[in-house]
Amino acid sequence: MNLSVDSLDSGFWRRLLKNKFWDFFHFRFRLVKITNNFISPIMLPIVNIGGASNSSPNSYFLRRILDVNQMDLQSNFDQMVTLCTLQPQRVYKTSYYRKKTKNHWARDDPAFVVIQVFLLFVTSICFSIAFQVTLLGFLMVLLHAIVINYILFGMLIATVNRAVCGKLTVHHTHSVKQSVEWLYAFDIHCNAFFPMFMVLYVLQFFLLPVVLGKSFTALLLANVLYATGFSWYCYITHLGYRALPFLTNSEVFLYPIVVILLCFVLSLIGYPFGIVINFSRFFATLYN
Repeated sequence: MNLSVDSLDSGFWRRLLKNKFWDFFHFRFRLVKITNNFISPIMLPIVNIGGASNSSPNSYFLRRILDVNQMDLQSNFDQMVTLCTLQPQRVYKTSYYRKKTKNHWARDDPAFVVIQVFLLFVTSICFSIAFQVTLLGFLMVLLHAIVINYILFGMLIATVNRAVCGKLTVHHTHSVKQSVEWLYAFDIHCNAFFPMFMVLYVLQFFLLPVVLGKSFTALLLANVLYATGFSWYCYITHLGYRALPFLTNSEVFLYPIVVILLCFVLSLIGYPFGIVINFSRFFATLYN
């Protein structure tokens, strides 16, 4: 069969003019298919040294903090309840799933922080009424509870713990170097703070008539509350860093519990010798 260049050209242009729309969209379809087959791997999120994608969750977190409609309040309430159970490690499973789906460990939903700040505001009102402080005193209580104890202390702890994790990171030759996200370190502080809040703010409030006494029973109960609250904080912190697969020896975050227990024992030993260390009475001075 003889085919000339002219016959090929005329046949090509005749088919193109007859089915120009079909050929056009058919060409586009094949182009998209080829593009998906060969270029799509390049479109995956680019992982940086910090183990997060270029689309940082920090700015997204700050944007959502002003929009209540974008907050999953129910899910965060459930996480708060879980943190106070015998299996608080289940909270960090959501961080693992978040890493798999969004390529970052930290929350991008500020609802947990917003709820905690609101609860601190309510308990500050309750303590201010109980101690009959002035308006200026109430503002100082808010400053200590929300700004200093929760936010600034949390930022400091997150920074220090992140630096400690730099010494605990396992580096593999054929894998991307990873480090702890600062926002995830702050997340761990938020998780650890809530059980401590329930013990030292909520439970202690109802026990104020007892723990502010001068008896040995008051001292014992008050110091048990503080030892439990701070030890729980350390334990939840340990669970948060243990959830990261690239860290080793996360047990170092449990070491402060030894110091906490030692202080508790010393406070009991010192009582018969006239050395009264009642932490509830000590922190009550903040309201005077």
